Amino acid sequence: MYFLSGWPKRLLCPLESLEQPLHIQTDPQRAFFAVLSPSQLSVWYCRPSVLVVSYKELSKAASQFGPYKQAEWRPDSAMIAVSTANGYILFFEISSTRDKYLYEPMFPKGSPHLKGTPHYKEDQCAPSLSLEMKKVLDLQASITSLQSMLEDLLVATADGFLHLVHWDGMTNGRKAINLCTVPFSVDLQSSRAGSFLGFEDVYIRDMEYCATLDGFAVVFNDGRVGFITPMSSRLTAEQLHGVWAQDVIDGTCVAVNNKYRLMAFGCANGSVQVYTVDTTTGAMQFSHKLELTPKQYPDIWNKTGPVKLIRWSPDSCVVMVTWEYGGLSLWSVFGAQLICTLGGDFAYQSDGAKKDPLKISSMTWGSEGYHLWVIDGNSSSNMKPERDTYNEARQFGILQFHFIKSALTVNPCMSNQEQVLLQGEDRLYLNCGDAAQAQSPRNTSLSEPKPTRERGPFSDGSLDSQGLSTLLGHRHWHVVQFSAIDKLGQNVAVVGKFGFAHYSLLTKKWKLFGNITQEQNMMVTGGLAWWNDFIVLACYNLNDRQEELRVYLRTSNLDNAFAHITKVQADTLLLSVFRDMVILFRADCSICLYSIERRPEGLNPTASIQVLQEVSMSRYIPHPFLVVSVTLTSVRTETGITLKMPQQACEAESIMLNLAGQLIMLQRDRSGPQIRDKDNTPNQRKHLPFCAPVVLAQSVENVWTTSRINKQKRHLLEALWLSCGGAGMKVWLPLFPRDHRKPHSFLSRRIMLPFHINIYPLAVLFEDALVLGAVNDTVLYDCLYTQTSAREHLEVLFPFSIVERTSQIYLHHILRQLLVRNLGEQALLLAHSCATLPYFPHVLELMLHEVLEEEATSREPIPDPLLPTVAKFITEFPLFLQTVVHCARKTEYALWNYLFAAVGNPKDLFEECLMAQDLDTAASYLIILQNMEVPAVSRQHATLLFNTALEQGKWDLCRHMIRFLKAIGSGETETPPATPTTQEPSSSSGFEFFRHRSISLSQSAENLHSKFNLTKTLSMPSGPSGKRCSKDSDCAENMYIDMMLWRHARRLLEEIKLKDLGCFAAQLGFELIGWLCKERARAARVEDFVFALKKLHKDFRWPLPVIPASSLTSPFKNGKYKTAVGEQLLKSQSVDTFVNMETDTGVSNTPRSRSWLGAISSSQREIDTVSSHGPHMQDAFLSPLLSKGDECSIGSATDLTETSSMVDGDWTMVDENFSGLSLTQSELEHLSLELASKGPHKSQVQLRYLLHIFMEAGCLDWCVIIGLILRESSVINQVFSIIQSSDIDGEICQSIKTGLYAVDKWASTDCPGYKPFLNIIKPQIQKLSEIVEEQVQPEAFQPVNPSKVTEQVNPRAEESRILSSHGTNPQSDAGNISASRHEEDKSKTEVEDSFQEGSYDCIVS
Repeated sequence: MYFLSGWPKRLLCPLESLEQPLHIQTDPQRAFFAVLSPSQLSVWYCRPSVLVVSYKELSKAASQFGPYKQAEWRPDSAMIAVSTANGYILFFEISSTRDKYLYEPMFPKGSPHLKGTPHYKEDQCAPSLSLEMKKVLDLQASITSLQSMLEDLLVATADGFLHLVHWDGMTNGRKAINLCTVPFSVDLQSSRAGSFLGFEDVYIRDMEYCATLDGFAVVFNDGRVGFITPMSSRLTAEQLHGVWAQDVIDGTCVAVNNKYRLMAFGCANGSVQVYTVDTTTGAMQFSHKLELTPKQYPDIWNKTGPVKLIRWSPDSCVVMVTWEYGGLSLWSVFGAQLICTLGGDFAYQSDGAKKDPLKISSMTWGSEGYHLWVIDGNSSSNMKPERDTYNEARQFGILQFHFIKSALTVNPCMSNQEQVLLQGEDRLYLNCGDAAQAQSPRNTSLSEPKPTRERGPFSDGSLDSQGLSTLLGHRHWHVVQFSAIDKLGQNVAVVGKFGFAHYSLLTKKWKLFGNITQEQNMMVTGGLAWWNDFIVLACYNLNDRQEELRVYLRTSNLDNAFAHITKVQADTLLLSVFRDMVILFRADCSICLYSIERRPEGLNPTASIQVLQEVSMSRYIPHPFLVVSVTLTSVRTETGITLKMPQQACEAESIMLNLAGQLIMLQRDRSGPQIRDKDNTPNQRKHLPFCAPVVLAQSVENVWTTSRINKQKRHLLEALWLSCGGAGMKVWLPLFPRDHRKPHSFLSRRIMLPFHINIYPLAVLFEDALVLGAVNDTVLYDCLYTQTSAREHLEVLFPFSIVERTSQIYLHHILRQLLVRNLGEQALLLAHSCATLPYFPHVLELMLHEVLEEEATSREPIPDPLLPTVAKFITEFPLFLQTVVHCARKTEYALWNYLFAAVGNPKDLFEECLMAQDLDTAASYLIILQNMEVPAVSRQHATLLFNTALEQGKWDLCRHMIRFLKAIGSGETETPPATPTTQEPSSSSGFEFFRHRSISLSQSAENLHSKFNLTKTLSMPSGPSGKRCSKDSDCAENMYIDMMLWRHARRLLEEIKLKDLGCFAAQLGFELIGWLCKERARAARVEDFVFALKKLHKDFRWPLPVIPASSLTSPFKNGKYKTAVGEQLLKSQSVDTFVNMETDTGVSNTPRSRSWLGAISSSQREIDTVSSHGPHMQDAFLSPLLSKGDECSIGSATDLTETSSMVDGDWTMVDENFSGLSLTQSELEHLSLELASKGPHKSQVQLRYLLHIFMEAGCLDWCVIIGLILRESSVINQVFSIIQSSDIDGEICQSIKTGLYAVDKWASTDCPGYKPFLNIIKPQIQKLSEIVEEQVQPEAFQPVNPSKVTEQVNPRAEESRILSSHGTNPQSDAGNISASRHEEDKSKTEVEDSFQEGSYDCIVS
C-alpha cells in the first residue's frame, strides 16, 4: 500500500538559533507546516520544504509563558494556537503579503515553462507570510491537549477540565466542562446516569476529534480510554456522554481515522488497540490490534517501550506508529504490517553491529501522504554549536521520509486491472505486463517496477526523478493526485492539481493539453478510468462551476473539442467502469449508472454517455466520505437464477460498496416480473431495481473482480477477492453443481474462504491464480563512509529503500479450505481447471506439506485429521507420486511415518513409479526406502531400478544407481565406503580410456573449440579418484554390479544394438575392450552377417548403397584406376572440418608392432614419446603410397587407428600422380551418388569408434561388418592381414568367409549397390578361403589367451593402447606411416561426444 523510497532528507535551517525543534504539525491543506522550539514558532512551506517565517519569543515573555508545547491550526490555516508549559494559549495570525513571494523556481532555458499562465504564482512560488501574536489566553492550569473542532478549539487541562475556546481567543461565556460530571458507561443504551470518573485527579492526556463519528476519542492519565460524544448539537456538560473501552487500562496516545471510523489507542505494552463504535448500541467495539510478533522480531518485540505517537495518513489508508525507545512502523488500515525499522538493514549495520533506533519526538504527514516529517529525538544530544564551514545553513533535527503508494489508495476503480501501479509525488512505478513486453523485446525483467521517465519505462538505468517530475513541474501541477493504467498495461493517465495527461508505453510519448487554460479550468475530483481507447473522468469545471463527466479519446489531441461532456447533478466522489457501463458515487449518497458506447464519427470516433439508472443510498450511508470504493460486478448470490439463464452472468448484476471497511452488496431484484431483452432496445429498456443491501464482509481494504469470462476457469473468474489487512485475504467463491445436475437444496451457492498470504496484495491475476504485490527492499551503503566524521550521515544511519514487485500463489489455500469444509468435489473442479498452470505441481506439494507440518507436529491429538483427505485428493492427479516424494524429501525424517501412513507404503509407491516408467521419481523413493527399510530391501529395489534404467538408457540415473548400490554394500559392513583406486579391467579401464584421452587432449589443445573442454568427460560414478583399490576388487558388491553390467552388454550385443552398446560403454565407463576379449568366442560372435548388416544400417540411419544406371559405361568398371580412384572416391565421402586442421602437433614415431596385441609391451615407451612431444617435433602430412602401379588401395597405406582418427581427411591430400585426372559428367554423377549414400556424420564417427574397439578386442567378424557399411577396403585388408599374420581361431575365419559369401548372395538379389565394393575386395575373400583351408601360422605370433590379456591391461597400458596405433599393412612399410596427433585427439573427443549426451565433470586424480 505504502512503500519507503530512497534515503530520508535532513532539512536545513538558515536561522542562527540553536534551539531544537520539539513539535511539528501540518496545516489542514498540507501546504505549510509549523515547527515549535521552546521559544520559537516557525512556519515552513511544504513543497519544497523551506522556511517561510519565524517568530522568536522575547526572553521576558518566554519566562512568563514557559516553553512552547503544542500547536494547532485553524481549519482555514489563517491562525495557529500554541500552548505553553505555564497554561497559556497564544494565538498567532498568519497573513500573506499579496503578490510577494520568497522563493521562485528557476527553470532551464528553452523549457516549456510560461510565467504568464494563470495560477502560476500560487502554485509555483513559496509565498511571503507574516506571523503576529493576536491574543494570549491564560487557562491557569497545565494544558495537556489541543484539538481543533470545527469553529472551536477544544483544550484539555491537567485540572480535569475541558475548555471550549473560540478562535478569536474568547471563551464566549461558556463554562469549562468538568470531566467528573460527564457520565461514562459501557454503551449508550445503558441508563443515562452512567458511572462518573469519580477521581479528583483524572484528566485527559490525549484526545482527537472524529468528524464521522461526531465525538472525540480520549486517553486519560490513568491509562483508561474512551469515546465522548455530544448527545445534541450543543457541547455542554449535560449533553456529553462517555463510553468506555473496557479492555484497555494502559493507554498512552490516540489517533482517529475519519474514513474508516477507527480509533487507534497506543498502549504502554507497545501494542496499538484499534476500536470502532457499534452504530446500534454506541458501544466501543474492538476491531484489531497492531503489534510486533516474536516470530518476526524475536529480540525486540517486547522491548519497544510504550507507544509514543500514532499518525494516520491523509488518505486514511495507513497508520504510522512510533515507540518511546525509537523505531517507526507502518501498518495498513486493518493491521497488515508494511514497514518496520526495528529489523533488517534499518537495525543492523553491514558488519552486523546493532544501530540505535531512530527516536521520534513528533511527526506529521505531508500532502497526499508522499512525505512524512519527523523530529529526530536523538539529535538534541549530539548537536554541536559550531557552524559547518561548508554549509552556512545548520543541519536541523527534522527528517523528511519519502513514500510511494499504490494507485488503489486514491483511485480504487483500478482494482479490476491486473497491473501493479504505484505513484509517487512526481513519478509512477508500474510492472510492465506481457502486453507491453510483447511490443518491446528489450524488456526482459518483469520483477522490478520501473519509474516512468522521459525516455520511457523500458529503458535501463537507475531510478531517477526525471520524466514525470519535469513534466509536472513545468505544467504547474502540484503532485500526482490520481493515476490509472489501461487493461493491457500500455497506457497510463495521470492527474495533477489541475487537468491531466497520458503516456503511451509503446510510443514513449506524453500527451498534454494544447490549451493550458482548459487544463487550468478542470479539477479531477472523482478519479479516472480507462474504457477501451477512452479516458473517463469526473471533474469540476471551474469556469462554469459545474460538475462534469468527461470522456477523452486517447488517439486524438488532448482538447475539450474532442471530449464528450455530460453535466452531473452533485459532486462526484468515486468513479468506476464495468464493461460498457460507468458507475458514479456522488456526494448526495446516490449511485448513478451510465451506459457508454463508441460512435464512429469522422476521423476521430467519440463516445456517448447516457444515464441508465439512479439509486439513492442515503438510507444506508451516514456520511458520503465513508465510502471507500464502489464497483459494478457480475457477482450474485445465485438466488432466482437457474442454470438455464447463464447469459446473465455477464451482466452488471450487483453493486459492491466498501463502506468504511464493510463490504455491502446490492444485487438486482429478480423476484418481480422479468423484462425480456427483445422487447426494447438496450438503452430504452427499463432496468431492474436493486434489492436491499447485504453485508458480505468486515475489515475490507480492497476488492477485486473481473468482467472477463472464461468457461474453463469459472471458479476463479466469477469469484470476489477481498484484502482484509492483518486478517489476510478472503475469496467469495461460487460453488457449481457438477454436470449441470440439480444443486443440493442445502448447499449454498457461494462460500467465503479466508486465507493468509505473506505479501500485501495489490492486484489479482485471476486465470493465473496469482496475487501480485510490492515489497520494500533495502541496500546498505554504510561501508562507503568509514571515517568517524561521517557517522552522522543519513546514508550510514538508514539503508537505501527500493521497491520490487513480488507475487504469490494462493490456490493451495483455497483447495485446503474447500477440503476442510467437505467440498472435495468443488476442490476437484477448481484444481482440474488450473492443472495446466506451470506451478500446479508446486501447489499440490505446498498443500500436502503445510497440512503435514501442522498435523504431525501438533501436541494435542487431532480429532478429524485432514492429511488423509489431502492425500486422497492428490491421488486424483497424475503428479501424485512426484508430489508425495518431493514433499517427503523436503520434510524431516521424523514426520515420514505420519506422511506414509496417509499416502501409502513407499515400497508400493516405488513399484507404481516403475510401472509408470517414471524412473527419476522412483529414484527419489529409493532414498526414502533406504532410510525406512533394511539394506536388503533397498538393494532389491535398487537392482530393479538399475536394470530398468539400463534398458531405457537413463545413463545419469545408472551412474547414481552404481554409486547407491556401492554405498549400500559399504553401509552393510558398517565401514565408510573406501575411496576406490583400482579395479579389475572389466569395469574401470574403459573409463580410464576416456579420462586419459581427454587429459592428453588438454596438453596441446588450448586453441581447440570449447566443445572439447574437460567438462565433457564423465566423472567416475564410484568416487573421487576414478580408480578403485585392489581390496575392493574382490568386494561382492562390485562383482554384483559388474555382473549386471556384463549381462546388459551381452543382451545388447546379442540383439545387435551396437549404438546402444557404444552409448552404454561411453556413459558408464564400461570396459568394453576387456569384456569383448572375454566374449570373443561367445556373445561377440556374429551369427548372421546379413541380418547384422541390415540392423546396423537401420540403427545408424545409414542408407543402403545404390548403383547408378550410368555406371555401366563408367571407366571405373575396369582399368588401372579401378581400385585406386574408386577406393579414393569411396573414402572421400566425409569431407568435413577436419580437413584444414593444423598438423604441426607432435607425432609418435615409434615403429608399429606387427600384432594387434603387441602394443601392450611397448606402452610405456609410447606414452612417454607422446606426452613429451614439444618443440622438437616435426610436421607430418599423410600422403598416399603408390608404388609400381600395384593394386593396393590408398586407404590401405594408413593403418586402422590413423584412418579412424583422421576421419578420412586424406581426400585433400591426393598425390600429384592424380592431379591430371579429369572427371566426366557420368563420373560426377557417380561421385554425387556415392556422397548421397553416406549416413550422418555423427553415425560415421560412432561407427569408426566401434570399429576401433572391435579391432582392439579382436572381434574381427564385427570389424568386417563395419568395414562393409563404411565400404572401406582398407578395413577389410587390415582384418585379413591380421588373420594372415596371427593365429586366429579357424572358426572365426570360417564364419567371416561364410558371412561374406552370404552378403554377396544377398547383394546380388536384394542390394546391387554393394556389388562394386564386394568386387573390390574379392581378391581378399579368395585369399581368406585359402587361409581357411591351409590355416597358416606365422612364426612371429605369440599366442596369448584372453585371461592373460586381461591381467596385462592396466590403466597405463590401456591409455597407451589407445594413444598408439595397431595393426600393420602387409603391402607397405610400417615405418613410413605417421599420424597427426592433434587430429587424432580431436576426432576421438568427437567420438566420445557422439555417445555422450550430457556434460559431465572430470575428476582427475
